[in-house]
Amino acid sequence: MMRKLIVATMMSALMLGAAACNTVKGAGRDIQSVGQAGDDAINK
Repeated sequence: MMRKLIVATMMSALMLGAAACNTVKGAGRDIQSVGQAGDDAINK
């Protein structure tokens, strides 16, 4: 019983970690695209 609880907790933590990683990656892309748009506006 205890082993199943530990495995379930570890799987939940892994899934939450993967979701957080994707969220941070998406935010990084958004920030990069804003920077690129600003750079393009300055260079025109």
